Amino acid sequence: MTKNTGTPAASGITLEVISKPAAPARADLLAVPLNSRELKKIGPAALKALGLEAAVLEDFKGGAGEIALAYRPASAKGAARVALLGIGEGRSNDDYRKAAEALSRKAGELHCATVVLDCAGIAGWATWARRSPAYLAGVIAEGVAYGSYRFDRLKSGKLDKKKKADEGKPKSISKLVLAGCGGLASEVEAGAEAGLVVGTCQNRSRELVNLPGNLLSAEDLAEAAREAGRRGGFDVTVFDRKRITELAMGGLLSVNRGSQNPPTFTVMDYRPEGKARKTVALVGKGITFDSGGISIKPSAGMDEMKSDMAGAACVIGVLEAVAKLALPLRVVGLVPATDNMPGGSAMTPGDVITTMSGITVEVGNTDAEGRLILADALTYAARELEPDVIIDLATLTGACIVALGMKVAGLFSNDDDLAEAISKSGQAAGEKVWRLPLWEEYAEQIKSDVADVSNTGSKGAGTITAAKFLENFVEGHKHWAHIDIAGPAFAAKGGTSSGGSGFGVRLLVDLLQSWA
Repeated sequence: MTKNTGTPAASGITLEVISKPAAPARADLLAVPLNSRELKKIGPAALKALGLEAAVLEDFKGGAGEIALAYRPASAKGAARVALLGIGEGRSNDDYRKAAEALSRKAGELHCATVVLDCAGIAGWATWARRSPAYLAGVIAEGVAYGSYRFDRLKSGKLDKKKKADEGKPKSISKLVLAGCGGLASEVEAGAEAGLVVGTCQNRSRELVNLPGNLLSAEDLAEAAREAGRRGGFDVTVFDRKRITELAMGGLLSVNRGSQNPPTFTVMDYRPEGKARKTVALVGKGITFDSGGISIKPSAGMDEMKSDMAGAACVIGVLEAVAKLALPLRVVGLVPATDNMPGGSAMTPGDVITTMSGITVEVGNTDAEGRLILADALTYAARELEPDVIIDLATLTGACIVALGMKVAGLFSNDDDLAEAISKSGQAAGEKVWRLPLWEEYAEQIKSDVADVSNTGSKGAGTITAAKFLENFVEGHKHWAHIDIAGPAFAAKGGTSSGGSGFGVRLLVDLLQSWA
């Protein structure tokens, strides 16, 4: 049972699932998962079976993602290097996801190409976590793919003194072996294959977010969608400036006025074989670089504004994953894209623009541009697609970071059942959201004296007034949700996994799978 599911910026991960025990299997690294609850009970016996002393456990507590390295005698069969891998209490998806990501990162640090993970206990793990073995295998494989990601495509290596010493050594896992699965091997394989698909597509999203603005224009983002369509087998149509103008997308055109690069509007359409159970429209904000326009941003941290297309990157990744998983849903991804620059022709504060919906907008601040391009995309979704559900994702407001921090996204919806489903999927996927209100009182803050609505609100509740603005453009659709991913979409430099996170890919795939 061997399959190759490639990851970006790497040679790919080959998956092998075997029934036989893990210990004798040939590998650069053997990982033995241990949970914190039963560590003292089963740990010594597990180590003895591997020819290791129980003293290794003295500094190992079994916390999720904790790793202790040990080395077996050279005469032993299988891997000489063993990683004791903590899975915490093994109760939550996050326990296994953290463990898998940590293992993958450690394997990269140690230049281990082939990693064997002992899955003899997967039936017990499934019982503790109240999940199926296939589901947990998917979480593990997805975590391994996520942890293997490196953004190093722009490094020449000419100043890297270690390059010569590391030349030819693997930078990440190329083969993952799930061993000791016994009679569950087929089930584990199916789950792990799906997990690798999701992890790979999430990494593709991260790759797009990490690219600097000079290497990712709106046209480049559209081409990335085309490439995803070729890999996944779904239709991609890209509207140019002429077509965008014909559609009267005044929000997108106005934001693009200061740019030297033309805007694009990309429609990705996945249709399953047979009748679709639902039609879902996903809208992703695609500001490839946000200077703030005439209302220019402070220089500190402006380099991170290359990530202002994280919503678009997420939608592209989700469409590819859905297509490869062959879900019985029609999913349409919409990406309005441009950069936001302070050129001589740029939109200015005080301008009044007319959106595709016909609603006029007074521009109070050109740095509140994301909602303008989303307004046109939401109107297009509601009018042209007549979907059962509309969900948009956007790095929309700094106010959401103030409210919820860097780990949690803001959720708004006019449908309680939809909001509950998204929250549930966020918990399962490890991409948490928190629902905020859309009460009518907030509409007062975005009233305009000269137009139908203003793109900025009065002081306070900035993330809510932004969502309230978007609500005007869904054409009365009763099943709409907005997810503000400003915090979790991009991690600052210096962390374990800095840069684009691909936030939203796991969440939305889990949600769509629940409807499938």
